Amino acid sequence: MTPGPPSHTLASLIQDARRLAARPGRTILGLTGAPGAGKSTLAAALADALGPQLVALAPMDGFHLDDAILHARGAGGRKGAIDTFDDAGYAALLARLRAQAPEETVYAPRYDRDLETSIGSALPISPDVPLVVTEGNYLLATTGAWPRARAALDEVWFLDLDPRVREARLVERHVRHGEDPARARERALGPDHDNAVAVESLRRGATRVVRLSGGARPGEPGT
Repeated sequence: MTPGPPSHTLASLIQDARRLAARPGRTILGLTGAPGAGKSTLAAALADALGPQLVALAPMDGFHLDDAILHARGAGGRKGAIDTFDDAGYAALLARLRAQAPEETVYAPRYDRDLETSIGSALPISPDVPLVVTEGNYLLATTGAWPRARAALDEVWFLDLDPRVREARLVERHVRHGEDPARARERALGPDHDNAVAVESLRRGATRVVRLSGGARPGEPGT
């Protein structure tokens, strides 16, 4: 049997992020993995531990295409697939963050899961913040503008999680945001599963593969 990735503790990942923040200039860390692997949860935990003077968040999910656009394209039932994001816009944001000028504040969008829509210019990022953490499914994709996004990242950590645990967290998350339990399970085992298969195929491009010891999570399940 092929051994899995080594386990990591949240404390060790926080220390690794702190070392990234101590590098000269701006460092951009990407967190990726299948839906439900805990990317947004880990990003928030790193930001909470290091504080706003050291870390800013710029999540990929802020670049979800609007539902009206998806429905017009016949893609309303595939929200979260790779072609339902503004990949060029995301790559442009990361390029701005990489070359951010002194005295310039960059505003990133965020995704509101309760409203299921993106909120523009919701996350101000100061030029003085040494570490920007971005997270999302497709940071390692090789089509469209995704390679430009990857080129702006110093490191990409791929979060590995037992698929059964991950799917259970997805169902829980969908229910928490208002889905009927049956519909939540349908989403987790349907479109979310398809997206997970696509994302898993990209893991070889990661800087490192991360598995929290015991499948632990620092809070509620993330993306």
